[in-house]
Amino acid sequence: MTTVVPEREYQSPGAPGTGIYAHIIGWGMAVPDTIMTNDDLAAIVETSDEWIQSRTGIKERRIASEKESTASLGLKAAQRALEVADILPAELDLVIVATSTPEHIFPSTASLIQAWLGASKAGAFDLSAACSGFVYGLNMAAQAIRSGSIQTALVIGAETMSRVLDWQDRSTCILFGDGAGAVVLRGSPVEGGVLSTVLRSDGYGGDLLCIPTVGSIDSTTATNGHKFNKMYMNGGEVFKFATRVMTESIPEAVAQAGLTLDDIDLIIPHQANGRILHAAARALKLDPNLFLSNVDRYGNTSAASIPIALCEAR
Repeated sequence: MTTVVPEREYQSPGAPGTGIYAHIIGWGMAVPDTIMTNDDLAAIVETSDEWIQSRTGIKERRIASEKESTASLGLKAAQRALEVADILPAELDLVIVATSTPEHIFPSTASLIQAWLGASKAGAFDLSAACSGFVYGLNMAAQAIRSGSIQTALVIGAETMSRVLDWQDRSTCILFGDGAGAVVLRGSPVEGGVLSTVLRSDGYGGDLLCIPTVGSIDSTTATNGHKFNKMYMNGGEVFKFATRVMTESIPEAVAQAGLTLDDIDLIIPHQANGRILHAAARALKLDPNLFLSNVDRYGNTSAASIPIALCEAR
């Protein structure tokens, strides 16, 4: 969970040692043109529009074509973010791509995008932290800027989740979609920007949501009956974990920024499931309308969900 405010709208509880703040100055998103509705899914697995909407809030999701990939979607989002920021690729010092569906094991998806952009000065690497990947990437870039080691960074969340779904498993294939979002961060002495970050992980729950391996080993099954290269999820346990962690991390991130929940005008959460967002709002005693939600149109795009939502919020 990360707290971000615009320039000049925030009085810092204490500047970092360098006096430099990391501001988001550009944003962009890209989603495939192909829309898969709940009715389309009902023709593939035993489900219905009513069943999916009542349990997830999702009406449709975007699906990448054969010509689209994690890298190509990430590139489009990056180009749009650079255009908004009004900077050249050569000004970038760092490119981070958060993804669970990389183009290859290596070279990294980030290095491909770095080359296609012509960001000749930038270091580039991928970051694997599933749905929380963009927040991890944003924090790493912001900390590098605040330390003074770099000035400008591009952080991308990009996924083609449709490539790792078991389309015979209605517990997972109804939830996910494809897309990418990107932001450009730049250092500035003006107070504001990325103010605080709370990062949490629980590896003990790793078997609740996993893709055992990546690659082209098609339909080979593990001893537990799950396909090696397809997603498996224990939906009930993931729901409880996500709701608990969200309700714990939001107040903590806000407090670390020297703010209170009453100061918050908008919360842009990971778009996992409409029920999770409503459960978190109830637990925090907040108006559900304070939470931006676009899960009905895109489904869960994993690491891409927050930057896509951020773009729509702007």
